[in-house]
Amino acid sequence: MKKKILALSFSLVLIMGLLSACGGNNNAANNGASNAGSGNGAATDDSKPVTINMFTASPEYTDAFNAYIEEYKKVKPNVTINLEIMQADYNTVLKSRIAAGSTPDVFQTTAGGDIDTFAEYSADLTDQPLAAAMTDAVRANMTSSDGKVLGLPVKGNLFSLIYNKELFDEAGIENFPKTTAELEDAIAKLEAKGITPFANAYKEWWVWKHIFQHFVNAAAQDAGVTSQDLVKSFIAGDAKIKDYPALYDNFFNFIDTTVKHGTDKPLERDSNAQVSDFASGKAAILSGKGAWDEEAIKKINPDIQIGIAGYPVSDKAEQSTIITGADQALRINKDSAVVDETIEFFNWLYTSDYGKNWFSTIAKVIPPIKDAPLPELDMPKQMNEILKSEPSGDLAVNYSLDTFHQKFGEIMQAYIGGSKTKDQAVTEIEQAWVQLGSAE
Repeated sequence: MKKKILALSFSLVLIMGLLSACGGNNNAANNGASNAGSGNGAATDDSKPVTINMFTASPEYTDAFNAYIEEYKKVKPNVTINLEIMQADYNTVLKSRIAAGSTPDVFQTTAGGDIDTFAEYSADLTDQPLAAAMTDAVRANMTSSDGKVLGLPVKGNLFSLIYNKELFDEAGIENFPKTTAELEDAIAKLEAKGITPFANAYKEWWVWKHIFQHFVNAAAQDAGVTSQDLVKSFIAGDAKIKDYPALYDNFFNFIDTTVKHGTDKPLERDSNAQVSDFASGKAAILSGKGAWDEEAIKKINPDIQIGIAGYPVSDKAEQSTIITGADQALRINKDSAVVDETIEFFNWLYTSDYGKNWFSTIAKVIPPIKDAPLPELDMPKQMNEILKSEPSGDLAVNYSLDTFHQKFGEIMQAYIGGSKTKDQAVTEIEQAWVQLGSAE
């Protein structure tokens, strides 16, 4: 596995991060912590100074991370937490540290396929209280192919289209479209009122995978297989995009539609520009995004009325679903000198009253654990209501490595830029799936 890790060109989506801490166990009963360890459940020593080095890439959550680090210091004064956050070069630096044998005590990867990729370096958390605290969907995203929980969810997540309710009302659209025909009608009504339908961020490679997974789910449903099995077929080279209309026709048609009926210069618009375009009312719909954008939107326009909806991926309304789950994972280095203390910290974070509330009130993310309150934000609340009557779509993005997803984004950028035809893009996507889709 070490050779596989070193051979990969890592491109991890690190939209959201989370850090961990460490400590003893004498106060476990009062603070929700449990005996932790690398299999023996032994209590840690509160009198021994402990330092944990954490490496992640989410500067937007620095204040939230520091808040729980400070709180845990009250619980375990002997613990020192070295927080290192890197963004642009994170993937390269992580790979270099693993190669040099200096794997951080805690590091971050994507979930799903990468759970197996980093299995050799990850502590087994299957029997820990934190694993029992995870929601079922999130725990599945943290579980390896041999049934071990090897990751910690950074957060719960939501992937959907985001739309401006006021602009839709102005255009006389009562319900967000669920089919491709309804989407065409909505676009016509928006443009008749002088409203640009789509705010794009196609300068970012990662937005493409968030869109594509909705169409993968539809293709899998049409074929009568699971999304995971369909992706495995592409990785094995046994499937062709042309055989799946939801991918060959509907996905590319959707992208063409967003470009034709979207903000100017889509390849020059990054995530921040897209959010600004949407929040300021320059466009009615955000694609390729999720719950993490709400606070940024509200900072620009506190009064905006936003809604969420599944993608109109076909002529079947039931295939238009939001997607929930966990796409990012923290890993505890199983060979760390402070593995017991680190596991104990996460048991505290995932089971204590403070930890349960940290996700919603401080980090303001969707909690990945049971019995935790939702943040006071519109998107998580709407998600909760939608899931009472509709199923969540499969988090298909997890079934391929980000080495593939980054290449996929680059291919699609070339497609809308005009340097690749649709069939050229399809061929290269299929090749990338075989070459980069998994660690095998």
